[in-house]
Amino acid sequence: MTKEAEIRAAIEAAFNIEELEIVNQSSLHAGHAGDDGSGESHFALRLRAAELAGLGRVARHRAVHRALGPDLVASIHALSLDLG
Repeated sequence: MTKEAEIRAAIEAAFNIEELEIVNQSSLHAGHAGDDGSGESHFALRLRAAELAGLGRVARHRAVHRALGPDLVASIHALSLDLG
């Protein structure tokens, strides 16, 4: 399973999704710090979910990181979050 698929599965299991977009941006960072050569090191995630409504920015980020779990989060060099 790709990291993108792992991210999608974890987010879908944790939230009632209104909008979800996951973009693998690893190719934009080839050769840069954090590029492990896997092609799965940098991601952008846009998520709209009822569970995030009313939460502050830090709480929304923590909720997503909790849903992804420590192993998946640790395996990604960069994760850009657009949450609401």
